[in-house]
Amino acid sequence: MGWFTAPEYWLSRLVFQRALAVVYLVAFLTAALQFRALLGERGMLPIPRFLQRVPFTRAPSLFHLRYSDRLFAVVAWAGCAVSAALVAGADSLVPLWAGMLLWLVPWALYLSIVNVGQTWYGFGWESLLLETGFLAVFLGNDEVAPPVVVLFLLRWILFRVEFGAGLIKLRGDACWRKLTCLHYHHETQPMPGPLSWFFHHLPGPLHKAEVAANHVTQLIVPFLLFTPQPIATAGAALMIVTQLWLVLSGNFAWLNWITIVLALSAVRFPGNAPSLPAAPLWYEVVVLAVAVLVVFLSYRPVVNMVSRRQVMNRSFDPLHLVNTYGAFGSVSRVRYEVVVEGTLDEDHEDAEWREYEFRGKPGDPRHWPRQFAPYHLRLDWMMWFAALSPAYAGVWFGALVERLLENDRDTLRLLRRSPFPPDEPPRYVRARLFRYHYTTWRQLRATGACWDRTYVRDFLPPTRLAAGAREP
Repeated sequence: MGWFTAPEYWLSRLVFQRALAVVYLVAFLTAALQFRALLGERGMLPIPRFLQRVPFTRAPSLFHLRYSDRLFAVVAWAGCAVSAALVAGADSLVPLWAGMLLWLVPWALYLSIVNVGQTWYGFGWESLLLETGFLAVFLGNDEVAPPVVVLFLLRWILFRVEFGAGLIKLRGDACWRKLTCLHYHHETQPMPGPLSWFFHHLPGPLHKAEVAANHVTQLIVPFLLFTPQPIATAGAALMIVTQLWLVLSGNFAWLNWITIVLALSAVRFPGNAPSLPAAPLWYEVVVLAVAVLVVFLSYRPVVNMVSRRQVMNRSFDPLHLVNTYGAFGSVSRVRYEVVVEGTLDEDHEDAEWREYEFRGKPGDPRHWPRQFAPYHLRLDWMMWFAALSPAYAGVWFGALVERLLENDRDTLRLLRRSPFPPDEPPRYVRARLFRYHYTTWRQLRATGACWDRTYVRDFLPPTRLAAGAREP
């Protein structure tokens, strides 16, 4: 079938595959370095407890066969190794079928992690990575030209990411329709970056222009992806520029980067295509069967996308093959932060309280935010949700406090700094809610602080371990 492949996209495929492998590598590295405190046998939401109540059919995962922290570490580091091999181009050194199996490995390993990750893995970019990674299995290697069907299915993902996000904004917060959401967003977003303070202080008219440009990029430009070249490339390039702007303005894990990766698959790079063999029949049959499956599974995401009750970041099948996306349908006007403190004093009424410092979330008003994305600080993100409502923290915050009272090593590794030495855990831990807002230019020059904060109320009263519960 002459129409089946598009040799002119060989370089697009190469760039897409190498970039996707980098995102996989970051995702597995994040899992390997954080899982013990979050999901391990003594974690805040232990995987063994989850596996006891959730069957394999609802959450397919290798860990249903057996779980141990050592096995999770093996899975995560194996994912890092395979991803690094794919970055280096290992899939091009083996036969077509072996290259497909090589791409299938990180998808299966990461699916196993996401499906037992519970609250810590409830973010839309987890499903986005899995959906994109699944299609990458069928994109082929140097033995065959890129299949047209898979290239268009990748554009279909990108279309749903952008168009779904645009629709949920228009249907959600009125500030998107009034073009005023960026008056607040840079200050109240989950995890500000090093430039977010400056973005917040841009002139109001420029903020409105940003929102208007966002609407164009998300509601009009996605349709260009299905037009002839070079128009499709121009549309993808506009999306890439928009995503890079978002990269500069905040820390959104790998959401922006995986979107850029998808857009790269639609860019037709200049250059002469090499002479590639015709696709074998078995490969054509497999690719077309996958295409039919994706089209069939797209029904519910499309219905959700056009519905007035559109929901965001939802997976409709346990394999995360076709999902719905969308973010920031509403924007907070005020930023709240949960500040966690501990004390060595026996009397908490008149105690000296010391503050725990997190890596990414705002804490000390003088500590300037750092750039972490595409690395994902999962605890910091969930602390942002906890500040919005204690309900978001109901299943894990108590366990976090308990681990802090024990000076748990794995938990403390998730923080930037603990105020207590390893051999002297706090007697009490408490949490208080503060309202944060950016300082002005004058305040920044006078104090060096990028934040100003005001106490609101107690989030958790002083808490200590039950008698006899402290570890020796």
